[in-house]
Amino acid sequence: MSTRVPVYGTGMLIALADRKAKAVSPHEGLRAAPHRAVVLGPVLAQVWRPRPALVHVLAGVLKGCAVSQARSSQPPMRETRPGRPECIACATGPDLDDWRRIGTALGQAALLSKERPDAVDAWVALAAVRHSSAVIFTRDPDDINAYLAVLNPTDVHVVTV
Repeated sequence: MSTRVPVYGTGMLIALADRKAKAVSPHEGLRAAPHRAVVLGPVLAQVWRPRPALVHVLAGVLKGCAVSQARSSQPPMRETRPGRPECIACATGPDLDDWRRIGTALGQAALLSKERPDAVDAWVALAAVRHSSAVIFTRDPDDINAYLAVLNPTDVHVVTV
C-alpha cells in the first residue's frame, strides 16, 4: 500500500466528538485516502454513549471509517476504477498470536508511573503494526509509543490530537 493506514485511538474519537480542530482537520483530509480510518470495536465502545448529540456526531464520523470486523461498517478500502481491493489486515480478525502479542505488550511496556496497562490501547498499537505502514491518531502518545516499543514495528507513526 502506498499510503499510511490511519488508525484511530479512543482519544481521536473523543476529539472528533468534541469537534477539536486538531482532530477534525486530519479526519477531513483522509476522505480521499484509499483506506478508510480504522476504528476498533473496543475503541468505539469506550466512546459511544446514548446521548443524542454524541450519537449524531459519531455516526457522521463513522461514515468515513471502517470498524474492524463489524458487518454493518463501511468497507476498509474505498472503491477504485477496477473495483474494491481488500485489506487483509482488516479482513482477518486477530488470531491467538495477536492476543499473545497484546498481552506481552501489556506486561512489558514502559508506561509512565501513573498509567495502568490498557488492553484497548495495546490492541490499537497492534492493529497499526498489522497494517505495516500506519499512523495512529491518539491523545495518549506516551502509552501508544510504549506499546509500539514492545511490538517493534517497522513503519508506524503516532500523531497527537
